[in-house]
Amino acid sequence: MKKLLLVLFVALGSVAAKAQEIKWMTFDEAQAAQKKSPKPIFMDVYTDWCGPCKILDKQTFHDPKVIEYISKNYYAVKFNAEGQPDVTYKGKKYSNPGYVEGRKGRNATHEFTRILNLQGYPTMMVFDKKGEIINTIVGLHTPEQLLTALQEQ
Repeated sequence: MKKLLLVLFVALGSVAAKAQEIKWMTFDEAQAAQKKSPKPIFMDVYTDWCGPCKILDKQTFHDPKVIEYISKNYYAVKFNAEGQPDVTYKGKKYSNPGYVEGRKGRNATHEFTRILNLQGYPTMMVFDKKGEIINTIVGLHTPEQLLTALQEQ
């Protein structure tokens, strides 16, 4: 009986933990969602080799208050600045022609990053309901720092 209760408790805890996550989507998916139900886009721009990006992902983006705020107020996008998927922005398609599948460490930079005028990684961008960049947040932020930056817009 005790084992059954323990298994049930662990299973319920896992379900609750999974429910507490930001629902990330692609930029194209977020733009399509904006057309149906307008709200701003929050974009996390990262690279696979970026240490602060990993900390931001594991700590700040898993904070319950951050999850709730971003989920309620934005379409959340994860964008790998050295990734392969094409991005369409303001009618123009951007790609990463130099991308090498399976490369370890740094890869070619995606063309879309030039439009974003990135100063470093991680960078978080906020796009208004019309797709215009209205805020750029550069660097590793604690949950409190990120919430303050987002609420000051």
